[in-house]
Amino acid sequence: MGTANNPQTSNQRLGSWKEIAVFFGCDERTLRRWEKERGLPVHRLPGGSGGRVFAYTEELSAWLAAPRNASASVQRPDAAAQPEPHAATTLLTSIDGGRATGRPVLAPPSIGRRWKTARAAVAAIFGLGVLSLALLYRAPAPGTSGARAAGKATPAIRQDSRGGVVLASSVSHDPEAEQFYLKGRYYWNKRTADGLNQAVDYFTQAIVHDPNYALAYVGLADCYNLLREYTMMPSAEAYSRSFAAAKKAVELDDQSSAAHASLAFVLFYGRWDIAGAETEFRRAIDLDPRNAVAHHWYATYLMTMRRLPESLEEIEVAETLDPASTSILADKGAILFHAGRQEEAVGLLKQMEATEPSFRSPHLYLKVFYLARGQYPEFLAESRKDALLVHDNTALAITAAAEKGFAAGGPTQMLANMLAVERAYYAQHMLSPFVVAQTCALLGNKKAAINYLQAAYDQHDELFLSVEDYPALQSLHDEQRFRDLVTRLNFPVDN
Repeated sequence: MGTANNPQTSNQRLGSWKEIAVFFGCDERTLRRWEKERGLPVHRLPGGSGGRVFAYTEELSAWLAAPRNASASVQRPDAAAQPEPHAATTLLTSIDGGRATGRPVLAPPSIGRRWKTARAAVAAIFGLGVLSLALLYRAPAPGTSGARAAGKATPAIRQDSRGGVVLASSVSHDPEAEQFYLKGRYYWNKRTADGLNQAVDYFTQAIVHDPNYALAYVGLADCYNLLREYTMMPSAEAYSRSFAAAKKAVELDDQSSAAHASLAFVLFYGRWDIAGAETEFRRAIDLDPRNAVAHHWYATYLMTMRRLPESLEEIEVAETLDPASTSILADKGAILFHAGRQEEAVGLLKQMEATEPSFRSPHLYLKVFYLARGQYPEFLAESRKDALLVHDNTALAITAAAEKGFAAGGPTQMLANMLAVERAYYAQHMLSPFVVAQTCALLGNKKAAINYLQAAYDQHDELFLSVEDYPALQSLHDEQRFRDLVTRLNFPVDN
């Protein structure tokens, strides 16, 4: 599964045309035209050549929502036929578990040409526009399944080349919808920011063509379950969208193994519903014992529950069903490490990163494991690779401070430098308190560490689910305040 990014900021600095393009979901040429014709709020570095730019997400979002004065911008020849950018990003009501949050959700400009059709389809599907939150949203910046439609035949298993088994219905839906779905799965399996965003678009198009296509909703749920890990999308937003899509998939087809697996994932990691997640995982496996993704995600659930023998059994089943899946293999490395087979785990992950250096999970896991083992140069190298892969400028700044500290004064200075930068970002709501807690614990400041863990619990930070598994927090295990926090998770004591 991987440890998630969980930025708490509402205003991020995007440091290039590429990052701004990812925010909008369009190309750089379009952005430059918007800057010239429509006053897109970008800034240029002083003394630069004119090409180096940066922007702030709050300013960009405000620009999107603001009405345009036609006389203040140059009209395109197709302006009468195509909505203005701000019209294609109409504010939609965000729903979290059936409760309106009032949070604005922006539809990406890349969907502009399909907006009227998509809006009508979404309204028809959800009545009050509930699923618009899940259908028309991209990750703000760069950081398998099986079903049968109601009344249709059981899905057939198809092997995918990378990320998991794809289950495709043996009875065709709208042919175009099924093609969009298969394209979505192809890009989902890439496990990259661009791939996941592209997959969201394809699954959305599948739903526009066939509003009752349960697999397409499963695809959306699976995208949002991963976007908070592979991009800088805040976890709370990703999980609210995943929950809406997974619930819709189950409503359309309660016999879908894939839908129940996706719902189980978000119930556990997004809602901390331990019992509900267990029920849904078991339901998914009962419906289709050959659903590799259900076994895979159940294995990571069991690892977090510290039921390691069961976790190892489930990940072995998943690997047998889908031996080509890199995500299954990476999570097997994590499970092996926590099961005490550290050398085997590190060896597996190092082999993976050598063959697929752009796949995030091995770097993410290895940096945690190297820090636990006191292999600081390796920790720093993996931290930098991970930050660059997800375009996480906050993590990159922390890594730079750590590298400088280690060069100047060894591990203690490395941690001290990290803590200073982490606290500054946390004060700006740009960093998870769980991250700061680990550094405090490694420096021996147990009181501060537990205070930050308390904040992580209060904020429903998903990292807190694995609080007993992080090696950096081992020194806190005998502290009563720590034990009290763990108890509040309500993990089953005896399984």
